[in-house]
Amino acid sequence: MKLSLIGSGSMATALALGLEGHFELEIIARNKDMASVLVNKLKNNIDIIDLNDANIENKNIILCTKPYALEEVASKLNGKANSLISILASTSIEKLSKAIEANHIVRAMPNVSAKLNSSTTTITGDKKIQKECMDIFNSIGDVFWVDSEKELDVATAIAGSGPAFLALVAEAMMDGGVKQGLKRDDSIKLVSSLFKGFAPLLNSSHPALIKDSVMSPAGTTAAGYSTLEEYGVRDAFIKAIEAAFAVTQK
Repeated sequence: MKLSLIGSGSMATALALGLEGHFELEIIARNKDMASVLVNKLKNNIDIIDLNDANIENKNIILCTKPYALEEVASKLNGKANSLISILASTSIEKLSKAIEANHIVRAMPNVSAKLNSSTTTITGDKKIQKECMDIFNSIGDVFWVDSEKELDVATAIAGSGPAFLALVAEAMMDGGVKQGLKRDDSIKLVSSLFKGFAPLLNSSHPALIKDSVMSPAGTTAAGYSTLEEYGVRDAFIKAIEAAFAVTQK
């Protein structure tokens, strides 16, 4: 299957890096210089098509532009796509269908880990191409199909924005280690290793059970955990998800 990526920003780059070993790709771009930077990061040379010359007739499109650019980009596309996979946040299938002609439309929300083949992607839309979409995004990580756009928007707040939230946690823990006397490099390595080992642990056990298994009476974990609760970390994360979801509804 050949995939045509429209866009050349960070998410288009992440997807191209993850997908190039599995699918034939081409880039449709407004800015050919930016697209060239993207292509130079790939192992294989791929075609760059100027947006002004783009004919999407019967093509399989992955739309990777910013939401505000949808109308401008759509106005320059000729033809009717076979499938349109949009990764635009806050952009409904109804709005997409009015902007770009396609036989099948789905929304997908991968995250930046796509470039490492470790994306968490949520998809919804036309079930006639569910298998094809699942196959595409399975090649770059885990993929989940949900039944509604609202569920996808919630998933966007968690998995799409989540890398930034977890990066804040990681950086804070690294800084905490340095504050207590660890060398910066050692603190970075420790936290990175912690995150690496935590994912399989979380897949096999409930978070509360993980917490209980390492919390001894009057121990170090109990003291630290109590401090996190005292400063409202749990509630802050819940509110962060609420705030991110609210933006998807605008």
